Amino acid sequence: MIVGVGVDVCSVDRFSAAAARPGFLERVLHPDERAGSAASQAGRWAVKEAFAKALGAPSGLAWLDCHVIRTESGRPVVETTGTVRSRMTELGVSTVHVSISHDAGVALAMVVCEGEP
Repeated sequence: MIVGVGVDVCSVDRFSAAAARPGFLERVLHPDERAGSAASQAGRWAVKEAFAKALGAPSGLAWLDCHVIRTESGRPVVETTGTVRSRMTELGVSTVHVSISHDAGVALAMVVCEGEP
């Protein structure tokens, strides 16, 4: 059963401008996520925003408690800890589907949470 769906769009240029502010990247992206290009970073930020929406956008979620990685096949997946994992448990989320796309200076992410509430 679908527990939540979230979508986010992020301008790569706007994200790059935010990333230039001291401490921003350290607050929102895991060190591994910071290693990628500006488009890759914007895509991972969009995943985190979409995931928060899929979880009902509660206050108190820590951005670093969601880490976007790629499997060997290239598929994006999320690893969760702390506040994000607690919210997933609260909602009964057992599976998270992630899709990221980049085009025309924009990163788009969609997240679908499945489980048994």
